[in-house]
Order: sequence, then structure tokens, then C-alpha cells
Amino acid sequence: MSIYERFCTCTEDENGALKKIDIHYNDNFNFAYDVVDEIARENPGKRAIVWCNANDEERIFTFSDVMKESNRYANALSCLGIRKGDYVMLCLKKHYEYWFVSTALHKLGAVMVPVTHMLRVDDFKYRFTTADIKAVVTTEENDVPARIREALSEAGKEAVLMSIREDVEGFINLSKLKEASSDEMERVKTNVKDSMMMYFTSGTTGYPKGVIHDFSYPLAHIVTAKYWQRAEDDGLHFTVAETGWAKASWGKMYGQWLVGSAVMVYDFDNFDPKMLTQVINKYKVTSFCAPPTVYRYLVKKGAPAMPSLKHAATAGEYLNPEIFKKFYEKTGLYLNEGYGQTETTLLSANYKGIKNKEGSMGVASPLYNLHLIDKEGNEVEPGEIGEIVIVPENGEKPIGVFSAYLNDPELYENAWQGGVYHTGDSAWKDEDGYFWFHGRFDDIIKSGGFRIGPFEIENILIKHEAVLECSVVGIPDALRGQAIKAFIVLSHGYEPSQELEKEIKEFTNSKLAEYKWIRYIEFTDELPKTISGKIRKKALKENR
Repeated sequence: MSIYERFCTCTEDENGALKKIDIHYNDNFNFAYDVVDEIARENPGKRAIVWCNANDEERIFTFSDVMKESNRYANALSCLGIRKGDYVMLCLKKHYEYWFVSTALHKLGAVMVPVTHMLRVDDFKYRFTTADIKAVVTTEENDVPARIREALSEAGKEAVLMSIREDVEGFINLSKLKEASSDEMERVKTNVKDSMMMYFTSGTTGYPKGVIHDFSYPLAHIVTAKYWQRAEDDGLHFTVAETGWAKASWGKMYGQWLVGSAVMVYDFDNFDPKMLTQVINKYKVTSFCAPPTVYRYLVKKGAPAMPSLKHAATAGEYLNPEIFKKFYEKTGLYLNEGYGQTETTLLSANYKGIKNKEGSMGVASPLYNLHLIDKEGNEVEPGEIGEIVIVPENGEKPIGVFSAYLNDPELYENAWQGGVYHTGDSAWKDEDGYFWFHGRFDDIIKSGGFRIGPFEIENILIKHEAVLECSVVGIPDALRGQAIKAFIVLSHGYEPSQELEKEIKEFTNSKLAEYKWIRYIEFTDELPKTISGKIRKKALKENR
């Protein structure tokens, strides 16, 4: 019996598809004590983390290791004055210490604020200015400590500064302090409605927002891990994600440990498809999740056999059907798409036990009452485009949905206009209840009286062998209101030319209705992206 069964009752059909899930927990539920420590006490040798890096170093940790190490870190942090409710920034890349320190912060009731090491000085400054950060725990790599010091200075802020592993000038070596700390601690009293973590959104439009989740958040990821990613008890799940983003919570800790799976962590700086597949094969990874960008490179570079892999999933951006088909041809595995936001957990997916419809976001999670509505708040018919919203049952915020935006109650209330949570994403639903992504409302192109989602054009465009990456936006046009322009990164071996531009236009436009035709193409060496790797369409529009 996996520990998740203590917190939920699942109803499945004859195919194993989840039809209903009831999640229950005590008011003092705390993932660190009630999941990690409980597994450690009952099965201390159970594998929790398999870690390796690009230098061929490896470490394997049991749940007993995680319990003891997190206790040591919690005691060390407590000695430095970290208390319940304090905001603590973690910038730890994919170092294994992240799992120990995050669990320690949960035990203390502190609010962990994961960020990526790729932040620049102004990025750190914005976060220090916006949030009351009490302390920072950082990697010593990539010149991150220097950027943090400079950002704090410019922001006129102070914080307890800690590094791991190596000594860094001006920083306390938390690893050394931990070694001198006890591996036992008394439980700190927390409430399930207390703030547990805060993520800054990727900021595709406007400044990043601080998204706060409470201590019930991990339990909502039972659905994520078991029914979408299909992580298994005593299996090994590998999600490709940096710990600074919410995708790490989706695939590198909570749901996976709840269902009894260990997590695979590959600590690298430069993405190499060959090395990724070697890790999968060497450690016999059983389930895998990665953003579409990873699958694009795997397919373009020629994905090798991965015999241990049983399931593959994707989310973060939306997958082009061409990549879906090619990955299946090479591996025999369907890519199960899922959809959700930093503000939520998994909202819809191609789940275990249901038919996988390539290119769709799957069906709604039993945790959430998903609807599609028009601007007036009316339900749209199947096949019609509407905004994806969550309609709470009994008027209560569903589990897994964020509890606040940092310092911005007005923005939070705006997201809950009319008593429903507005995602800002548009989609349509077919007769079988599957959702199909249309685009961010901010990204919708209005041309000649038509509303056009860029994704449907990008789906065709990416099929051309010369196109490695692409993004489609609307630009001002006197005749149509907006004209469609494509920004394209070429595959290896192709050079920009008028002939190639004409060829790509003809290839794409021949497969589209005339009102969706690409009118302009710009070849570029790279597309502007957020730190999390999402294409910044706003930047493309501004530099059209």
C-alpha cells in the first residue's frame, strides 16, 4: 500500500481510468512529516533519489537519508534564526541538496521560494524588492552568489546568505553547519492553510507574479504522478526541469514520493539529447516527462531505444502533432500531454486508462470542474472556443489551486471574477470531452475579422524539415487589422534565402485556410524566451 492511499479515495473504471478522487487530510498535514518521515520510518531503505551529474558523479539516497539530512538542515537553519512564515529563497539548480533543504523548510513551516540560477542581477533585485526574503540558500556555481550580493545591495535589502558545498565570501557554508547539527528534531506546529511555497511566474506578459501555495498543495499532485506521468511504486521517474520552476514540484518530488516512486535527477548545465537518453538507459528510468523542446531535439537528433521506459509525458508548452508521431515511431510510446499552470496543479491530461488523442490536452482532472466560457461568462458549445475556467464546487477553492498572489489581493480577486478561476487560456472541447489548446488570450491574432490561435499555424510550420523552432504572432496590417508573421530558427544545414522563405510559405499555407496564411517570415538565430524556456511572443511583437 503506497502512502498516498492514506490521503485519498480513488474510484477507477475497468480500464484503470480515474473517475473520482476524494482527498482528505488533517488540519496539520505537512508533507515533510506525514509523507517523507513516515516512509522513512516504515521503509527506511526505500529509494528516494537517484542523482548524477555531467561529471559522472552519482549519489543514491533513501527516505531515511532524506529524513535525517532534512532534520540536520532544519536544525542548522533554525540556529540561523529561520522560523515559521519566513520567506527563504532557494537557488540550488539540480543539486541533490535541494531535496534536503526544501524538506527542511517544510518542517520549519518556512515559505520556500525556488528560483533559477539563470536570473540576472535585475531579476534578483526585482524578487528581493517584491518579496520580504529573510534568507537565501544558493549554489556556489555560475557566479550566482556575486549576483545575489549585487542585487541585495541595489535593492537596499539584507538577508541571511548561505551557500552549499563550497565556502563563498560573505556566505555561511550551510553544508558545514548542517554536519554539526543533530539528525533528530521535534515536529514544528504548522497548519495546512499556512503558506508553504511561492513561485514567481515565468513572466511571458508583464512582470513575474508571486504565486503562493499552502501545505495541501502536494496532495493534489497524486493525480499528476499516478494518472498522468504514471510513476510507479519502486519505479524511477525522471522529469526534466530546473528546481526554480513549478514543473519541479509537478515531477521531481511530491506526487512521485506519494506514490512510492524514486525521482531521477540529472544535474547538468548544457542540454545534450544523447546524454539524456544515456541517463534513462543507465538507471532504467520507468517514466519520463519533459517539455516539448526536449522531445523536438530528441526526435530531430534521432531518439535511440529506451527499453526501460514505460511512459512518456509532456507539458509546459503545447506539442506539435508531428513530434508526437515521430516519437511514437521511434519508441513505440505515446506522448501523454497535460495542461496546468503555476497557479494550479494538473488541470487536464491524457490520463492512464483513456484513449490518447494526439495534440489534445486530454480530459479534465476529476479534481477540477473545468468549463469553457465566452466573454459574457456563458458556457460555449463543443467545437467553440472559450476561456478555460475552474468552477469551484460548494464555493470552496479546490485543492492545488494557489491561495494568493504576493502583495496583490486585487489581482487575485480579478483572477476569481464571477466566483470562477480564470486561466487566461483559450481552448475548445470536442464531443468526447477532450480539450484542445487554442492560445493565450494575449496571443490571439485577429485578422480580417477572424480570431486565430498561433498554435494551429505553428503545428503546420514545424513539420517542414528546415524548421527547428518557430513562433507566430500578429503584426499591424492596414487591410486585415493584423497580418500573420512567423519567426523561424532553421535546422542545421539550412541557410536563410528568399527561395527557402517562399518554399516554407507555400508548404504551410497550402495546408491552412486562406485567412490563416503566413504573410511574413523572419529567420532568426534564436527566439526570445523566458528563463523557463517559454517563447516570449510579446518580445517578438515589440521587435516585429
